Amino acid sequence: MKLAIYIKDNRISGAERFISFEKALRAAGHDVYRISVAEDLLPGTEMLLSVGGDGTFLSAAKRVGRSGLPVMGVNLGRLGFLSENSPEDVLAALSSGDWSVEERELIHLRGKDVPADMYPFVLNEVAIHRRGAAMVGIRVTIDGTALPTYWADGLLVATSSGSTAYSLSVGGPICTPEAKVLIIAPIAPHNMNVRPLIVPDSAVVSISTLSRDGEIMLSADNRSATVPSGGEFTVSLAQFSLKRVRLGKESFVRALTSKLYWGEDVRNSEESK
Repeated sequence: MKLAIYIKDNRISGAERFISFEKALRAAGHDVYRISVAEDLLPGTEMLLSVGGDGTFLSAAKRVGRSGLPVMGVNLGRLGFLSENSPEDVLAALSSGDWSVEERELIHLRGKDVPADMYPFVLNEVAIHRRGAAMVGIRVTIDGTALPTYWADGLLVATSSGSTAYSLSVGGPICTPEAKVLIIAPIAPHNMNVRPLIVPDSAVVSISTLSRDGEIMLSADNRSATVPSGGEFTVSLAQFSLKRVRLGKESFVRALTSKLYWGEDVRNSEESK
C-alpha cells in the first residue's frame, strides 16, 4: 500500500518505537512517505497514518479534508479514542487486511466572525469561551426555536465522536460514534437548572453571545481564535464525512473501560471471581 504518515510532534520522529514502526512498514512492502500539509499528499495514496494522540488525529483530519482518504490513528500519545491503535496492531492489521473504514460525521462552522484561516470542518466540537473575567450570555436557537439564554463560561456543540472529548469533561453524555446526534453543553454554567441537550444531527444550531469583555474565544477542535463578542455563528452537519480506519478487534465499550476505567468497582471484580 502507498501510505502517508503525519506527525504533529516532531520529537516522535526520533523515537525508537516510531523508527522501528516505519522500518517495519517498508520491510512489509509498503510505500511510505511523510507529510506536513495537505499539499504533500501524493497521487495514489491509499491511507494516512496519524502518529501521535487524538490531537494529532484532529490535525490529520484537516490534512485529508474532502479528499476521502482514510485516516488510521497510531497511538504514541497518552489517551486515544480516535487514535487508539498500537504500532504493533497496525502492522498486523495491514498485513492481514483485518480493518475496515467507518464514516465519522463532521460539523460545519459558519459566521462572518469566523476567521478566514480557521478550517471550518470539525470532528469533535465547536466551543465558545469567555476571554476575560465576565461570564458570557449565550443565545442558542435550534432550527429557529430559541432556548433560554445560557449564562456560563462558555458553550460547546459536539458530535458523537466528540462526546468523549471536551464534552465529557463538562458533564455531557457519552454517545457511541455511530449515533446521529449533536450535543449542546454549557461550560461551567451559572444557571442552576440547565443541562446538556441532545438534538438530531439534522438540526441547525445558531449561537450569538453577550459579554462585557467585548471579546470571546472561539475554538474548532484544536484550533482557536479571539473574535468579537456579539457575533453570530451557525453549526450544522457538514456535507462530507471523515473516513476513519477501524481495526477488526476495536470496541468502543472496551475503549471506555480501558481508558476511562468505566465500571471500575470492587463489586464488579468480586462478580468475576
